Amino acid sequence: MTSRTVRALDRPVFGVDVQSGDVRGDAPAYALVTLTPLSDDEEAAVPDENRPDVDGPIARIDRDVVSRRKLLRLIGDREPVRIATDNAYELAADKGELVQLLRSLPDETRLVQVTGAERPEPLSRVASRHGIPYDSDPMSEAEAAARLAAANVGHEVTAFTDETTVKVARGRSTGKGGWSQDRYTRRIHGNVKKRTRQVESELRSANLEYEREVTEKYGGYANAVFTVEARPEDIPVSNSRAGDVRVEIERERRDGIAYEPLVQRRDHVIVGIDPGTTTAVAVVGLDGTVHDVHSTRTADTAAVIEWVIERGRPAIVAADVEPMPDTVETFRRSFDAAGWVPDSDLPVDEKLHRTREFETDNDHERDALAAALYALDDHADQFDRIAEKTPPRLDREAVIARVVSSEESVETVIDDLRDDGEGTDADDAGDESDGDAAEPDRTEEEREIRRLRDRVERLEGHVDDLTDKLDDRDERIEELEAELSEAKRQERIEARERRAVSRLERETDRLERERDEARERADGLAEKLDRLKALWKLDHSDFADVAEGRDLVAVKAVEQFTRDAIRAADGEYGIAAGDVVYLRDASGAGRQTAALLAEMEPRLVLKEGTLSEAADAVLFEESVPVAPADDVALQEVDDLAVARESDVEAAIDDWERRAEERERRQQSELVDQIISEHRAERS
Repeated sequence: MTSRTVRALDRPVFGVDVQSGDVRGDAPAYALVTLTPLSDDEEAAVPDENRPDVDGPIARIDRDVVSRRKLLRLIGDREPVRIATDNAYELAADKGELVQLLRSLPDETRLVQVTGAERPEPLSRVASRHGIPYDSDPMSEAEAAARLAAANVGHEVTAFTDETTVKVARGRSTGKGGWSQDRYTRRIHGNVKKRTRQVESELRSANLEYEREVTEKYGGYANAVFTVEARPEDIPVSNSRAGDVRVEIERERRDGIAYEPLVQRRDHVIVGIDPGTTTAVAVVGLDGTVHDVHSTRTADTAAVIEWVIERGRPAIVAADVEPMPDTVETFRRSFDAAGWVPDSDLPVDEKLHRTREFETDNDHERDALAAALYALDDHADQFDRIAEKTPPRLDREAVIARVVSSEESVETVIDDLRDDGEGTDADDAGDESDGDAAEPDRTEEEREIRRLRDRVERLEGHVDDLTDKLDDRDERIEELEAELSEAKRQERIEARERRAVSRLERETDRLERERDEARERADGLAEKLDRLKALWKLDHSDFADVAEGRDLVAVKAVEQFTRDAIRAADGEYGIAAGDVVYLRDASGAGRQTAALLAEMEPRLVLKEGTLSEAADAVLFEESVPVAPADDVALQEVDDLAVARESDVEAAIDDWERRAEERERRQQSELVDQIISEHRAERS
């Protein structure tokens, strides 16, 4: 266990082992060991005689025996970075219970099985291999598990992927109906839509990849589901419920339980890099295995280098353009690896063809992967030659990586590796059996000359073999170039066909969206038509004469005496000349609003409240009858209403009488004013 490793774990590590009982029977008791890393100042203050024998930082160790309920409570309170055990099923009776446990853990807490994956080793063997003290009692086993997990030994137990679902939905029911049901529903759906936009903005600000699906309803959204490529702790949104809206966050389930190593094995690899605003990296093994592909818009060079180092030791760094970009050259120097670039920029159709068998999330990842794969193709023959010369007892990948990156000969690398302790006694015996009795008396310089001469002879023989192979391959290259030319032609034809299909698919999607929008408009108009039909089917005791004389007239309601409200009502169900208009709130209107209503030439305006003097004057000047709503018996249906024709005519007659009186009064006042002005002029 190294200081660097454990200091990176800035929160406690829990080690757990069953003390008594059985998780499948009676409530078990657990031996719990908590490793809490000390700060640098606290660690420096510890005397040498109190430091542990094992390698690693000094941590405060707390031991306790707890029930399952208390263990879960401590996990929730302290949020340990890792919970270590020699068997995950000591904490859960079965797979379903284990999934529930993993779901209940804090976002940044990981369950670690330190003894391996599906087939765990004995804890004693793992502890011995890593120099961790071990005893067979439960408390010692819990401590050994905690120390191993702190040293990055073991596998993370997980039932979830790195995808997270964020759901924005209604926080309350829309109810069973009522006079204001439509407005209430619109408000809830509008708030859901508003919160959806806020969540989407936060995901964009965090530069997270996501997909969105929304269910549109009357007035806005009924719900929206975001599928985010991140864990919950990396998402700037949390579970919440406020008023009309709730937000729920849940990780995507795997098909089963997975075991992921805490530290990946670092093989020799080829790295393809596509730099830019989005940096993409692909890691490919020397055997052609694609280990991982990654892209980021936020990580700096150090973060990308760390990501690559976690997945292997780069032997070649490749780019898909010529010359190698400065950013890729920086990565190459950082890894002290060989560089590779194509003779000319790789065409898109060739990159598509080479990466067709592998999944990538975007074009940047595709370009990085194509660069790595083409570098592998270009070195394939060299790798085969090196492998043929490498003795079985040497690591072939190590030899290949050194030959490629340092440009040394295969023989030199093999000899150096043997000198480092990887040679065999048989090699030494071979040297002594050459028949030269004076060999033991030779100086070191003479022995070096002898080795160099043998190496030259081997190289000359190898050169002759390579010359013959080159002649054969020149002929093969000509054949392959002809085949390649034909293959490229076919690929270009297929690429044009794919582009044509893509255009047709986009056009189909556009037409389908237009169709869906038209259907939504048709549904809205159908709802309006239903309301209008219902208006004429009213049957009420106050309208007993409906069936006989049809003494009904439609009344079109306007929420407020404002221009926006008038236009909204006109757009909703239309206001035509001769209609009866009902102002639910007649106060506050000015001359322009009254003029807008007068232009529609209503037959009668019924009002709640008092008109302003300016509005009243305009309506009077335009001969628009106005009457209090209380003078006419109204029956409302949604935003429409009906009234008796006789009541409407009576209200109009009453207004006409009042209008005549008002006109006579105005004329009388005008005559009095003229006489007064005349007298004033004469005096």
